[in-house]
Amino acid sequence: MPTIGIDAIALAVPEGYLDLADLAAARGVPAGKFVEGLGVQRMSVARQHEDPVALAATAARRLFATSGVDPSTIGLCVVGTETAVDHSKPVAAYLHRLLGLPQECRVFEAKHACFGGTAGLLSALDWIAAGSARGRKALIICTDIARYGLSTPGEPTQGAGAVALLVSDNPRLLALEVGSTGSYAQDVNDFWRPLYSKEAVVDGHHSVQCYLDALAGAYKSWQNASAASGITGELARRCYHVPYGKMAKKAHRHVMQIEGKTEAEADASYTAEVATSLRLPSQVGNIYTGSLYLALASLLEAEAAELEGKRIGLFSYGSGCCAEFFAGTVPAGAGAFADKLEMAAPLKDRRKYTFAEYEQIRLRDDKADQRPVNGDAHGLPAGSVAFVGVDADRRVYIA
Repeated sequence: MPTIGIDAIALAVPEGYLDLADLAAARGVPAGKFVEGLGVQRMSVARQHEDPVALAATAARRLFATSGVDPSTIGLCVVGTETAVDHSKPVAAYLHRLLGLPQECRVFEAKHACFGGTAGLLSALDWIAAGSARGRKALIICTDIARYGLSTPGEPTQGAGAVALLVSDNPRLLALEVGSTGSYAQDVNDFWRPLYSKEAVVDGHHSVQCYLDALAGAYKSWQNASAASGITGELARRCYHVPYGKMAKKAHRHVMQIEGKTEAEADASYTAEVATSLRLPSQVGNIYTGSLYLALASLLEAEAAELEGKRIGLFSYGSGCCAEFFAGTVPAGAGAFADKLEMAAPLKDRRKYTFAEYEQIRLRDDKADQRPVNGDAHGLPAGSVAFVGVDADRRVYIA
């Protein structure tokens, strides 16, 4: 079987963010409850023109620009999202035009809470392994806007962004262990968003337990699959689904407990194996389907050269629920290539919103999908895409 995996990664985030310390002050709670308590310093705030399609297209355009890959080589495009803009038309269809993808390209959308992007990634791995790719590559994009009601417990766990993954044989960033993944699924009511609502509903304590149960099940399944495939070797780093940073710490402690480690050993392991992957998530917040891959980007952006030849474990969780644990090896040359991709660059020139600006943005959310086309490009950087309104119920985007 050929070596298959993630060839390149690119990010897109809204142009502005809110400091969680400012949110805490406005809500009358100690800053530490949000910042240290959640492990998040800033949360990205999407404005009306920064919808899931625009974020996805911007991430993908950056991916092509930094990786040197031509859109004409894409034979499969899957978008994972739980904040889609239409009940029928997939985000991937909009991207087909905005990215100039070939007509001989399969496009669709995958939804399973935060698991949708991973569902697309695993489908792409099988598509290539089966020979259906015929030399082509797959484009997997995770794009979401995590939105909760103002003054609700979920408010500090918001965020927005997109992560684009290029999947191919002979990958330059991470060669995945195809066919040796661990799955877990169960019907639970931990998190959902009714069709009539833009804001999610979450049973926080129950969701944490569902996450940990799914992690234990998927991890044991992965261990069994790896043993059956004859795959051995320690994991040098681990990336987890990150709705907020402290959830990853809980997750790692749970895995270490499964492995029989003490709490002190678990904490030391967390610092060595997980902490670096949480740097970018702490600056962006929760991006649902892309959260695991934002953590992976954070890790590779900082340590790809050091990790060449070493294995990374990845855990993906989607409420409802479905989970997967899988692993891959960082190939030789990944460090230099990761430097070229400049994965963290989109975070550098963002604007800090005041709390008042944040509330105004949120109060306009309900009318975002009905506003008429105004043609305003909003002064976005070159390569970005914007949603500019609706014309006869048709969404209009400009680049």
